[in-house]
Amino acid sequence: MHDVIGCYLDLDGMSISWSKNGQDLGKAFSINQQLKNSAFYPAVVLKNAEMSFNFGATPFKHPPSKDYVAVCNAPKQNTKHSESADVAAGPVKLVNNAPQAIIIEPSRELAEQTFNQIIKFKKYITDTKIRELLIIGGVNVKDQMSVLSSGVDIVVGTPGRMEDLISGGHLSLTHCRFFVLDEADGLLKQGYSQLIDRMHKQIPKITSDGKRLQMIVCSATLHDFDVKKMAERLMYFPTWVDLKGEDAVPETVHHVVVKIDPQADESWGRLGKHIQTDGVHARDNARPGNNTPETYSEAVKLLKGEYCVRAIDKQNMDRAIIFCRTKLDCDNLERYFIAIDRRKYSCVCLHGDRKPNERKANLEKFKAKQVKFLVCTDVAARGIDITGLPFMINMTLPDDKANYVHRIGRVGRAERMGLAISLVSTVPEKVWYHGEWCGSRGRNCSNTNLTDVKGCCIWFDEKRMLGEIEEHLNVTIQQVDDKLNIPADEFDGKVTYGQKRSNLGSSYENHVTQMEPSVTKLAKLESQAQLIYLKHHQSAGRIK
Repeated sequence: MHDVIGCYLDLDGMSISWSKNGQDLGKAFSINQQLKNSAFYPAVVLKNAEMSFNFGATPFKHPPSKDYVAVCNAPKQNTKHSESADVAAGPVKLVNNAPQAIIIEPSRELAEQTFNQIIKFKKYITDTKIRELLIIGGVNVKDQMSVLSSGVDIVVGTPGRMEDLISGGHLSLTHCRFFVLDEADGLLKQGYSQLIDRMHKQIPKITSDGKRLQMIVCSATLHDFDVKKMAERLMYFPTWVDLKGEDAVPETVHHVVVKIDPQADESWGRLGKHIQTDGVHARDNARPGNNTPETYSEAVKLLKGEYCVRAIDKQNMDRAIIFCRTKLDCDNLERYFIAIDRRKYSCVCLHGDRKPNERKANLEKFKAKQVKFLVCTDVAARGIDITGLPFMINMTLPDDKANYVHRIGRVGRAERMGLAISLVSTVPEKVWYHGEWCGSRGRNCSNTNLTDVKGCCIWFDEKRMLGEIEEHLNVTIQQVDDKLNIPADEFDGKVTYGQKRSNLGSSYENHVTQMEPSVTKLAKLESQAQLIYLKHHQSAGRIK
């Protein structure tokens, strides 16, 4: 610790020698003659350590012999400066529009949530003033530019608006020391990989004061293949910090599956007022009696609307988050709730096609309990924290098994009990899947061909997905009947959803009292069995 290592570059003798605390330790390397006219850049490999460097700008603790001069005193014709952004030119004064920390969030709502937490945390920092800025769409960009020009330390924002300000020269990356990607898997799935690469390239890897860039990647699916790939590409020897271990369902979450079987439940053919479906089967002649995969797929869509309402009524839900697969599905469910009873099923939508101000207002309405139900997509609801949420409904299982854990984890927080209900089709369902090949990316698209023939639909097999989820969690998820009769486990405390476990101690005592006669009887049987074995063993010994 605190050793001083000297490095001596002899371009006449083509060698590199070194010293430790002023003691000459001789030649370390010979320099190949082919490198005589090449530039040599200092480099060091460290692990769990720090070093400071002195190239002659300050007096050496152990001055070299008179045969050597400090690098910073070398003639200009013998020096070369790196033209890459790996090291910041320095020493440099801080620039107002150059924050030291940049945090990128995949959605406006999550950016606002993180920004508000920074405001809370900075109250405890008294020795310096922290200046923060939220950069999102739907806000006057001139106001954001004004705050940038007056000086910021931390910027939190969404990729689109942040890219606009960087490309316009209003947001500088020259002094960034902390580069944070929150919900990194979500950012990559939204197609921001190239933007992240461009930003990372512009950020100095070492600042003028010798501090290296700290890149932090956060994700509930940290071991996602794309996240790992990005980490290998952009980060140096990243340290993986797993805060939750393997995916598991919290004890406070009761999750069940309701099978949607259009072949057994034919009520879909007799519905009067029903949910509007997504139009995938508009030209497929899907009707009762026409027993085709397309008909059963359409029937599933109709039944899911009915089962969702049935679940709400059966469980007396007055507050729930409902996940739909697409933005169109969200809109259709919202319209259905309004059509059957606007007050009883009051709801708001949260997805990317809603304007930023509407999304913010909708989320605030739900948090303030002004409406009962939040209908949303995975992307829009990613990372949003709503405490004490009692119920969650999956209209369709997520495409990614890890997302199942994220969804049901919306309930059962803060030690409060939660119920998660998943509506799972027993037959394949044809659904929209708009990729890069779709010119409108889903807006007013009517191409119902499958993706393998450049269409915008796939067959989604929920039975298979359920199996993958159960294998992933190493559990068998409880299935309940179509009447939504969900048993309450009183010993486990799973009775009042949205409330903390109460009287758990007394429940345990009652359970012990109930079990006492059986345990006593079991002890007697155990004693009798041992006596019978002992007598049998003694009799066998006498026979011999």
